[in-house]
Amino acid sequence: MDKNMMADLDSLPEEDKLRMAYMIDQLQIRDSLRMYNSLVERCFSDCVDTFRRKTLDKQEESCITKCAEKFLKHSMRVGMRFSELNQGTATPD
Repeated sequence: MDKNMMADLDSLPEEDKLRMAYMIDQLQIRDSLRMYNSLVERCFSDCVDTFRRKTLDKQEESCITKCAEKFLKHSMRVGMRFSELNQGTATPD
């Protein structure tokens, strides 16, 4: 956030600050759930081909693990890059 926006938030009444904090928390929860659901849907569709058993076979399990790791690493990298851009310290990739 820029300094003007922070000053505007500081001038809000306490009740509005609490309401704003609650809204931000709810947005973060929603985004986390959305990311989790996207991860599950993508990895499941990419890795599970049949329903032969109740449990995953070794190949499916390995695929799910690699898929989840790749997804999470990508998400972390995007978050870091977004943070860099917000701070104006972007580095060329």
